[in-house]
Amino acid sequence: MNTQFVTFSDGASQPGQAAAQDAALLDTYSNTVVNVAKKVSPSVVQIKVRKPSAEATTEHRMRPQRPQPGRGETDGGSGSGFIISSDGYIITNNHVVAGASEIKILLPDSRECDAELIGRDPDTDIAVLKIYTDNLKAIRFADSKNLQVGQIAIAIGNPYGFQYSLTAGVVSALGRTLRSESGRLIDDVIQTDAALNPGNSGGPLVNSEGDVIGVNTAVILPAQGICFAVSSNLTALVAGKLIMSGRVRRGYLGIAGQSINLTERIMLYNQLSAKTGVMVVSVEPDGVAGNDELRQGDIIVGFNDLSITSVDDLHRLLTDNTIGRQIQLTILRENRKKGIMVIPGEIK
Repeated sequence: MNTQFVTFSDGASQPGQAAAQDAALLDTYSNTVVNVAKKVSPSVVQIKVRKPSAEATTEHRMRPQRPQPGRGETDGGSGSGFIISSDGYIITNNHVVAGASEIKILLPDSRECDAELIGRDPDTDIAVLKIYTDNLKAIRFADSKNLQVGQIAIAIGNPYGFQYSLTAGVVSALGRTLRSESGRLIDDVIQTDAALNPGNSGGPLVNSEGDVIGVNTAVILPAQGICFAVSSNLTALVAGKLIMSGRVRRGYLGIAGQSINLTERIMLYNQLSAKTGVMVVSVEPDGVAGNDELRQGDIIVGFNDLSITSVDDLHRLLTDNTIGRQIQLTILRENRKKGIMVIPGEIK
């Protein structure tokens, strides 16, 4: 019987070679993180705030960042932020600075500056501050549309007051939504497993180039490694509006509504594909919005040519571009589809 032996070529990976390859990959990863830390850390600041204790509330679904003082005392808190321009504009979270009577910025070179609140947007949990000093290093935004699940994500901030701490992970998921303190949904939220803790709020989430892909904003307390950041594209849009006008303008219909299920019969009769709509619970004739044609009990199922399935859909579509313009709503009144015109006002 002829016996044939199978041998491996010299190019095959041997145990020693595999270990060397793994070490090289680890070293490359380490160098990436080290370089990002060197590039980004000079742009990350610590934010210290003071709030009257009567105004100190849990404004975001996050772990409390400090013990609560007694009645009549001032409430101190801290968070993170990052410099986006050499003339002193800083981005952080709204919940870090909301209600603050005093805001201090501690720079990486140990300088401490008073900060001016330029504007804040509770609906996206973004705020913009400004300091007046020199020798500031700005960080730039990446295009969050180009993000991919699995790519490196690095968070830098000041958790529990430990300055300029870095954690690294990956982008775990894209396109998440997160409920803001105002009740609106924040769209296009990034999920990451880069560890966040109280004090990281407002700090940057960056890619392997050291460019901002998101603003760290929330954690799920019982979970391990489920953290969220507002995307860089949304942050840049909101920050620009805050810098220009101090606020973000949004449309307003002057109604209270709730999601309601539609029956199969109503859907078939009115040729609707969506299974839910928004029932008008009340209409506020306050003169801000042109909503005279709406009635209590109407079910909103369309906004111009777009389907409406929830209150969140309405919030998403009521942008500043709709203010003062005629909008056609498709409603169900007495179970029959009808088109009416409304003019959104500006929410104050």
